[in-house]
Amino acid sequence: MITSYADLLSAAAQQPQPQRLLFVFTKAELPQDHNIHQKQQVESQQGGELTAIMCVDKLTEELGSFDDLVAESKYTGKEWDIVFISTMSGKLGVAPTSQEANRPLDSMIASIKNGNIGNYLAFNQSGELLKFSAIS
Repeated sequence: MITSYADLLSAAAQQPQPQRLLFVFTKAELPQDHNIHQKQQVESQQGGELTAIMCVDKLTEELGSFDDLVAESKYTGKEWDIVFISTMSGKLGVAPTSQEANRPLDSMIASIKNGNIGNYLAFNQSGELLKFSAIS
């Protein structure tokens, strides 16, 4: 069971095939036609529309701690709130290439935009694993 970023890296390293991890960094933003309640939710980090602002793919051996990931992301100059993570398995002992990761990353971005986030692990900037619930 994965309960932390370290658990994720450990699980990926233990897979029979090499893994490439896919990261989509998002920012919670107000919808264009927002109301006061939605504004308050975004300000309290309890809501908003998630917009993908950057993505990256990395082999497991290219990854360090979550603090390392956050530090590396700061070099982009882009602010983010939540990072969604998925994996790709290699074949016959060969890891997927960055080029092969492009289509799955595009799918992740589209899924997140449509609110379909259940297939991904999500962490905030503090490294906390997030769980989402539907709000009606």
